[in-house]
Amino acid sequence: MQVSETTPIIVGVGQFVERIDAPDYAGLSFADLSARAGAAALADARAALPLAPMVKAVGAIRTFEESGAMQVPFGRADKMPLAVARRLGIEPEVAILEKVGGQSPLALLADMGARIASGEVTAALMFGSEAISTVRHLTTRGESRDWAEHDDGEMIDKGMGFEGTLSPVSIAHGIRAPVVAYALCENARRARLGLSREAYAAEMGRLFSPFTEVAARNPYSAAAVKPMSAGEIATPGERNRMIADPYPLKLVSRDQVNQAAAVLLMSVKAAREAGVPEERWVFLHGAALANEREILDRPDIGAYPAARAAIASAFARAGRSVADIAAFDFYSCFPIPVFNAAIDGLGLSPDDPRGLTVTGGLPYFGGAGNNYSMHAFASMAERLRAKPGDFGFVGLNGGFQSKYGAAIFSTEPCEWPGCETGSIQQKLDAAAKPSMAPAPEGRGRIGTYTVTYAKGVPEQAIVIGEMLSGGRFIAASREPETVTAMTEVDPLGREVSVTPSEKRNSFTFA
Repeated sequence: MQVSETTPIIVGVGQFVERIDAPDYAGLSFADLSARAGAAALADARAALPLAPMVKAVGAIRTFEESGAMQVPFGRADKMPLAVARRLGIEPEVAILEKVGGQSPLALLADMGARIASGEVTAALMFGSEAISTVRHLTTRGESRDWAEHDDGEMIDKGMGFEGTLSPVSIAHGIRAPVVAYALCENARRARLGLSREAYAAEMGRLFSPFTEVAARNPYSAAAVKPMSAGEIATPGERNRMIADPYPLKLVSRDQVNQAAAVLLMSVKAAREAGVPEERWVFLHGAALANEREILDRPDIGAYPAARAAIASAFARAGRSVADIAAFDFYSCFPIPVFNAAIDGLGLSPDDPRGLTVTGGLPYFGGAGNNYSMHAFASMAERLRAKPGDFGFVGLNGGFQSKYGAAIFSTEPCEWPGCETGSIQQKLDAAAKPSMAPAPEGRGRIGTYTVTYAKGVPEQAIVIGEMLSGGRFIAASREPETVTAMTEVDPLGREVSVTPSEKRNSFTFA
């Protein structure tokens, strides 16, 4: 198939990992890590000509530190895209810092691809990294680094993009950390399925056990990984402490990583002129992004309509079905987004012979912050090059099941499909919202919950449910008697007595 000369294609991918127990460990900064991955992506294209001078657009995925999720005491590059470009000898005309969220690699890919398709630039490099493992390692040892640096060039900062992610009411009741929000979603799904705690834990372990096998084989995993059985993953114990019901540690995304990944895009014409072999080319066949509502505004807290809508749109644009896909990677910070997208959404099985990840997943390969799916893009490109003509699917998740991206790739040529957003969002926004009880008082029934732990000890319970008089409520408790009771007997469906407050509703068992 002949395609337009301005069609954007992936021609190079790169990944890099620095392990603190490695003999050559150097404690690289965020920018240094990204530059290593960027250099690998430039080399991976195997071009006849130097590619760095051709790259006129660069884009960086926000680190957790740039996203406000942590404080790094060593300082940082004030313009990460330019700091990395400088290291690679790139002089960009466009430099972008993308919004927060695990969906951001697709958003940046769509942006860069659109600039190439329009003829604004002919080559673009996108990258991201996390150095959280080094930050914690050095601070624990009392060591310091100077990672502060300045670049004079212009940068497009797309902003944080937190709008609509969490409401003040949710935050006031303790929904701040991702593990809390996802636990509430997970237990809501369990409630819908009518499964016991034990049965659902077994399903979570069964889902993620194959991920550990992939991570164990991946040379870019954040740390050495051994395959684990479903029971090892889902059973709490001394080395698998509870974090937030229903999650022990081995079901939670691993954020202590030193990882980086990069993707190089070029127009078909530029790739030919640079002498990039066609067997390196990977085409985007379909893509979509969609936003989900804030948790309390979701009719079913355990579902993910935005994920289903984005996935359906990407498949429709690509003209493919799930049967046509040879490899998958589903964003897996916790089990629930994989359940929603892969199992409930596409009808896949945890033991599908094609696998549900090409990296090994965030709890085992590494949860490289907002940049995880850049690793998925890179691994998928390598997988598809090895079997030309195959199709691969990457599902990206951001926020608290707040934003979902879907992308389908292949070495099979096609025109640039763009990334669908608007028509999907209109339909999602038009759906009815549940009504909240304005000042919930009296008896209610628990629809979902979580209990958070501190050093293995339960400390707080959060519940969301329906008042018997009508309307959704949210409440929290730190009373030891109530919190302990939540751990001893399955709370789903139980009645509670809710007491309203201006800032934070409380509850006890009725």
